[in-house]
This record gives sequence, C-alpha cells and structure tokens, in this order.
Amino acid sequence: MSEFLELEAQDGIRMAWNVIPGTKQDATNCVVPVSAIFTPLKPNPAMPVLPYAPLRCRMCRSILNPFSIVDFVAKIWVCPFCFQRNHFPQHYYSISENNLPAELFPQFTTVEYVSTAETGPVAPPVFLFVVDTCMIEEEIGYLKSALAQAIELLPDQSLVGLITFGTYVQVHELGFGLLPKSYVFKGTKEVTKEQILDQMSFFAGKTKPTSGVIAGARDGLSTESIARFLLPASECEFVLNSVIEELQRDPWPVPADERSSRCTGVALSVAASLLGVCVPGSGARIMAFVGGPSTEGPGSIVSKSLSEPIRSHKDLDKSSAPLYNKAVKFYEDISKQLVNQGHVLDLFACALDQVGVAEMKVAVERTGGIVVLAESFGHSVFKDSLRRIFQSSDNDLDLSFNGIFEINCSKDIKIQGIIGPCTSMEKKSPLSSDTVVGQGNTSAWKMCGLDRKTSLCLIFDIAKKDGPDSIGQSANNQFYFQFLTYYQHHEGQMRLRATTLSRKWVAGSGGVEELIAGFDQEAAAAVMARLVSFKIEAEVDFDPIRWLDRALISLCSKFGDYHKETPSSFSLSPRLSIFPQFIFNLRRSQFVQVFNNSPDETAYFTMMLNRENVANAVVMIQPSLISYSFQSGPEPVLLDVTAIAADRILLLDSYFTVVIFHGVTIAEWRKAGYQDQEGHEAFAQLLQAPKEEADAIIKERFPVPRLVVCDQHGSQARFLLAKLNPSVTYNSDNPPPPGGDILFTDDVSFQVFMGHLQRLAVQ
Repeated sequence: MSEFLELEAQDGIRMAWNVIPGTKQDATNCVVPVSAIFTPLKPNPAMPVLPYAPLRCRMCRSILNPFSIVDFVAKIWVCPFCFQRNHFPQHYYSISENNLPAELFPQFTTVEYVSTAETGPVAPPVFLFVVDTCMIEEEIGYLKSALAQAIELLPDQSLVGLITFGTYVQVHELGFGLLPKSYVFKGTKEVTKEQILDQMSFFAGKTKPTSGVIAGARDGLSTESIARFLLPASECEFVLNSVIEELQRDPWPVPADERSSRCTGVALSVAASLLGVCVPGSGARIMAFVGGPSTEGPGSIVSKSLSEPIRSHKDLDKSSAPLYNKAVKFYEDISKQLVNQGHVLDLFACALDQVGVAEMKVAVERTGGIVVLAESFGHSVFKDSLRRIFQSSDNDLDLSFNGIFEINCSKDIKIQGIIGPCTSMEKKSPLSSDTVVGQGNTSAWKMCGLDRKTSLCLIFDIAKKDGPDSIGQSANNQFYFQFLTYYQHHEGQMRLRATTLSRKWVAGSGGVEELIAGFDQEAAAAVMARLVSFKIEAEVDFDPIRWLDRALISLCSKFGDYHKETPSSFSLSPRLSIFPQFIFNLRRSQFVQVFNNSPDETAYFTMMLNRENVANAVVMIQPSLISYSFQSGPEPVLLDVTAIAADRILLLDSYFTVVIFHGVTIAEWRKAGYQDQEGHEAFAQLLQAPKEEADAIIKERFPVPRLVVCDQHGSQARFLLAKLNPSVTYNSDNPPPPGGDILFTDDVSFQVFMGHLQRLAVQ
C-alpha cells in the first residue's frame, strides 16, 4: 500500500490499476474499470510554483513535462502525447542538461504556474447569504449567532450580500446605511434577470441599453448600483450585523394544520440572477441556510397541508412523489445558470424534517458546492462546519473558484466521464469515449467551486484493439496522462496546476501477475462505491447488490488461485485480499441500503462520497474500530460484534459519526465515579484516551462529524451495532463470550459471504 500513498502525496492521484490492462478485452476482463481518484488541489509543500506562463505543444496543447524528450542541441522538445516536435522559444535558449527549467525535473511531475500579466487584476471573492426565516425563534437565534461569527471571519476585501426569505423574498440593500431597506419579490413565481434589472432600479436615472448582454461593471452597470447589494465585508459589517440581529420569524400566520409557506426555490433563483447581473464570471458563492421543506413556488417539494407526508424512498421508487421531478428540473436549470456564471451553491440544511437536499443535489454537486446536513442550527455539526469554512488553520479548506479541469492522455486511452463535483463543458474531442459515465462527452470540465479536498473520480476506456498493429506499438509500453486545473486561487489570482504521470501497460495472459502487483484495492473500492451510487440514480430497476456480487465473483475467478471446483483451495494475493471485505461492507452501507434513511440523507451521503479522497471514502464504506482496555494500548480490531466486551471502550469512526462505546463494566465504574477517586488514575486515563482520539478526528474533518457517546445495551449503541459484522446473531449456535453481545439480524455474516464467494469463484 505504501507506494500508492507515496504517489498520492506527490501527485494527489490513486489509480485502481497502476499497471494498466493494455487492450479493450483485457480491460473488460479486469472488472474494475481503469480509473483514478484525483485531488486537483491537494496541498504539496514540495511543489514548485513557477512565475511564468507554461510552454504548450502546438498540436495537442499539452504542457512541457518531465516525460517530454528534449534535444538540447537543436533546442527541440517532443510531446509524449502526440509526438509533435516543438521548438523552444527564445527565453529557453540557455537550456542544457545541467541547466533545466523546473518543469523538466523528473521529481516535479506536478507544478503550478502563476503568470501575472495575462490574469489581470485580483478579483475579491463574493459571498451571498440566503437565509430562511420560517423557523421557531430558538432556531433563528442559533442561526443569527452562527452568522454573526461567520461575518467576523470573512476576509476583509470579500464582497457580501444578504437575502432573507419566507413567504416572500427580501433582497437587502446593505449600501443604504441610514435605515434598513430591502426589495421584495413574490414567492410564487420565478424571477428572471430582466425583472431584477428593472425592479431593483439598476438603471435609475439612466437609460437602459437596448441590445447586448447586461452583466457586471464591464457591461453596462455602474459600480455604484452593484455596491448597493454587494459590499466589501469591512465596509458593511455594522449594517449587516444590525440587519441580522433584527431578523424576525416570517410574519405570515401559519394555520395549525399546515406547514410554513417557504419559497426556497424563488430565493435561490433571485440569488443566482442577482449574482449573474452584478458579478458574472468572478468567484462567488451563494450560501443557503434552510430550516425546512420548500412549500411555495417553483422547486417546492411538498404541499402545505401537514396531512401529506414528505416523499420517502418508497414514493420515489413507485413514482408517487408528484413534485419531485418538477423540482429536480427547476434546480437543474438553476445549476446550468450558475455554471454559466461560474458561481457556487452551498447548502446548510438544518431541520428535523427533510428540506429537499435530494432535489437540490444537482445544483450543489454540479457547481462544486459544500453541503452540511444537521438536525438544528444549534448543533455542533453545523456551527463548527460553518466556522471551519472561513477560519484559517492547518485544516482549513482554502476555497478556490472558477476552475476548469482538462485531461490529455495517450491516444489509446479515452475518457468515459467523471463522477464528482463538476460539470461537463461538452467539449467533444478524440479523447471522449462513446460510453458515458457521469459527466462525459468532453475532455474539459467546469469546477465552479473546489477546495484542497475536492476529489474527482475519472473513468477511462482502453481503446486499443488486439491486432497485428498492436505488436508494433509494444515498443513503448507507457501510457501518459496530463491533468490541467486552471483556477482562481483563494488569494485571488488565477493559477494553472499541471500534473503529468505515466503508467506501464501489459497485454495478454502473461501480465496477470503484474496487474495484481499494481492493484490498489482501496482506490478500487472507492471507485466501485461511486460507480454503484451513480448507477442507482441513473439506471431504472438497477439491482446494486447483484451488480456488486457479480463484479466480485468475476474478479476473484480471474485473479484468485484455486483448483477448479474445490472451494477450500481458493486464496487471494495480499494485493486483493481485503477487497471482498470492502465489497461486503459496501453492500451493507448507507450508499446501497437506503432502508431507514430519507432521500435527503441518501443524497447527502452520496454527495460526500463523490467529493472525498480514497482514504475518507474507505472509512465511509468500512468504518474503522479501535479498542481501548487495561490489558493493552489502543489497537485496531475487526469490525465485528465479537469486538464488544464488558471491560473495553470501542471507538468507531464511520466518517459521518464518531461513536465512543463503553462496555457494561466500564459504564458502571464511570457512573460510580471511580475516575474522580484517588488511586484510579489509570481508569481516568482510559476514559480520556478515546475522547482525545475522537477530538483529533473531528478537528481535521469537514463537515464536522456527529459525536455519539453511548453505553453497551443503551439506545444509542445502535450507531455502533448497525455497522458490525453479524458473526454472532440471535439464532447462531456459538454463544458470545461473557460480557459480549449478539445482533438481532438475519443479515449474513462475512464468514458466510466468503464461503459463498469461494464456492462461486471456483466454478
């Protein structure tokens, strides 16, 4: 594993196959697609930042890199992608074997270019807060204090705006400091850019241009008219704070048998159009704080009557959620508008009920937005996550904007698409495969919002056929990839990060050993998880469990060692041995089993899976379990019900929740207060150790996970029990060890699962 981690530290990439199957047929036989999980802005202290423009190949536009072949005498370099010979420009003429520019150093496969001349002035980031007021006073109080904190942490030069909504939408004119003033829009119908220009008096006292696009200070708007709604944080802090302090609950009366009338869709549409009019093309985020379901206007997810429940998974499966498709279509249109403008939608959904994350998912994911789901605005999951966005610390997000991601690769590889927070720019090229997965049909993607953790899953297609010409090609058995990320850095200037890598390919039956040696089972599990959750959404009547089982059986029968028809002889190389366990846990995870989760929660889990790197995705699929006891220090234990013991504390990290679970005896001692008595310092330390570890996990994770502290046989113990392998259940013959536990479930255990797998793989 360690060599894969080193490659990730250097280039931010993990590939499922690090030795690539060389032909189309070989790739199909390998079951797990040729794929990569790539973190474009992964922090890398060793990466050089170059203060000049990159040198591009004049045929394929790829950038000079360590794999280019350089002729120092003739001052020519050969592009490894299209084999075009390029002359070096004048300022590279002092180049020689002992005098290389940084981008040709073999260790600098990832470099970043900051060229100041082309990029123009530094643009300040824009934050537009869209705040729901249809909530109880207590929730509004929590939200006010969180917003006041966030405003203090905003960078001084950033522009800020505020929209509040309930039955109506109010756009606050922060630039008018004498008294609070706002423009009000009706919550029942969509608002276009034209209406915003007319009704918000952008052309008061001036004639409106009759033709052309009116957008921003460049095209027809005066900076004064924009500065009424979007002001530098340092200038409007007082006005903004006073407006937020005086926020009241939505004044419209709500009958006892109805939901509040909340026009979330119109509020977001007004926000998108306002940004489109004022600051098109510059880095801006709409931060929506929503405290309940949308019931008014376009994008509503449920009627006002409380007798109608909010849609569940069952309703969606039976197509009996009448508003669902209309709402998704509405948010798809908003996402297209935002992508066009280069703006991001972030969603903070804090309510005990669903708020419509499932419908808004498309707009948040395509614009690369952040999503936080919590039970209340007073919950630490929301408060700490919001603070983490703006706070600068070692674990901060470094929000970047307006990214464009491009791929170049050797001609025998095509790209099917990307699963992750981005949008296809529909730039068809010879690299685009006919099979489309996720955002495909292109070789360039728009990433309106990205941060140092955003990770994309790239699915490749091997286009090379077996044939007489394939022998001639085998002289150079390297495939090359180049990933270019052009983005607005959090300090404001535009940058270009280029990562170039090469991977060896093997063809035919002789390469099986090499394929196994280059198999990264963690990356493969993360790719399969993204693929299966994509297929669940995209394909009708898709059976995820059957698909995963078939894939695993095919993989094991291709790469396992066994004698035909003898299951007991079956064994897997260490490179593949944990993969069945990942698939077993993926089948039981919240990505595949939607029972007990609302459509909002499922959408939230999928969005998080689709933006995290391999290490985090693996924790979501297969949580980690650490045991603390007097007998030994903290040690990882199997994710199994047999790990529970009366005198143990278990720490479960399932990414979204962190659980500290006390065995019966430990819980009794704790309730008796032994940890506070003299002579029991060791017990106090034992109780403290998992808390410290949990704090460390929470500190570096975004969104902040929920912390659950529970005791054996307590009601909250379900958070742990639901994740454990049921090796001892209520109807098994072997009783649990004394002080242990059993699970009340009919799910098969991992041991039974492996038995079946071995029997089917050797057929």
